[in-house]
Amino acid sequence: MDEKVFELIFNSINDGVFTVDEQRIITSFNRAAEEITGFQTSEALGRHCFDIFRTEICHKRCALRDTLKNHLPVTDARVTIITREGCEVPINVTTTLLRDDKGEIVGAVEFFEDLSEIEQLKERLHKTKVLSDIVSVNHHMQKLINLVPDMAKSDCSVLIQGPSGSGKELFAEAIHNLSPRRYGPYIRLNCAALPATLLESELFGYEKGAFTDAKSNKPGQFCLANGGTLLLDEIGEMEVSLQVKLLRVLSDGEYRPLGSAKTLRADVRIIAATNANLMELIKQGRFRQDLYYRINVVNLEVPPLYERPEDIPILADHFIRQLRKRTGKAIRRMSLDTIARLRKYPFPGNVRELQNAIEHAFVMCHGDEIGLEDLPLAIANGAVLSTGCIPEARNEKALIEDALIRNHGQKMRVAQELGMHRSTLWRKIKSYGIGG
Repeated sequence: MDEKVFELIFNSINDGVFTVDEQRIITSFNRAAEEITGFQTSEALGRHCFDIFRTEICHKRCALRDTLKNHLPVTDARVTIITREGCEVPINVTTTLLRDDKGEIVGAVEFFEDLSEIEQLKERLHKTKVLSDIVSVNHHMQKLINLVPDMAKSDCSVLIQGPSGSGKELFAEAIHNLSPRRYGPYIRLNCAALPATLLESELFGYEKGAFTDAKSNKPGQFCLANGGTLLLDEIGEMEVSLQVKLLRVLSDGEYRPLGSAKTLRADVRIIAATNANLMELIKQGRFRQDLYYRINVVNLEVPPLYERPEDIPILADHFIRQLRKRTGKAIRRMSLDTIARLRKYPFPGNVRELQNAIEHAFVMCHGDEIGLEDLPLAIANGAVLSTGCIPEARNEKALIEDALIRNHGQKMRVAQELGMHRSTLWRKIKSYGIGG
């Protein structure tokens, strides 16, 4: 083949192509290779390939070196190169031997494809999938959703505030799943579910003999979440004495398991969530101000459902589609009267209560349309307030009392119906003096 024709073809190929001799010295370098790496042919010729490509495997498992050594091609190896300008570019590599007219090995050739656009598309699709469970058309919620990818890129602590059942954990999980830590563990710990002594051992772990029932070593959540994210849910319920120890971990990145003299490092991102007013707790001496500022590097304030009634129809439709897929029931929609009633209800349990209501209706409905009669009594016939009004304490007390009667005093079922965590329900029962 004429040398000029060969050069024309060589430089017309969309993929990067270059050749090396047996010492991995570059002997040719096409135009696409120039565009991808940022190096001109004149800069690349005569240099070792690892001086130009600077990948993470150049000095460990170089595809060209393996081909030259084993006489076997390498296909579809995924590596990241550093361009002349210092940018990272993902590429797909294929290598094979070069032989002369006599069949003697004279070097190797590498074909490489720039995967930047493909990777960006995958990232956009992943982002869309991760955020798909946060369903909202509300302007404030949309602003929060748009902030999530930026929060995910950072490794700073995040404080998510909002009422119970409003979707705080969805935001926490989305931040983790879009972050560089997404391949590490994601662990949620409810700070309200355990007394301080048990919560401390759950967080930091313990060694055998640290206390009476410590029969063996147990790693804590900081250890189990290493390299990942730890969600401290309902952090406002944490005892002040334990807050001091948590602050030490967040400040120094170090902790000690109970009964141990050994200091361990914690490579964990902290996301905290609470339905409490932490500033009010600080005034009451129940939450440390220094811990507040440590966890509140970035803040997300998730609004209650009564502040975004426009989300109720699309959330209900989202839950209907999920349940239809899960159960196979041919329920397609809600009646207009049902939608109107849902929009008028204050939803003290927020999105969780709405989800429970739709699941209840799914069980009760025998047609293809959910009607008023299929809704829980608390919504269909209960304390219905004007749209957008926050329920007063007496209305919440009445709802809890009615739910206790309907569920024969079974608090777990009441908590599920009202979309509350059981510890929140017990606290409200005590504060309202219900059944006392």
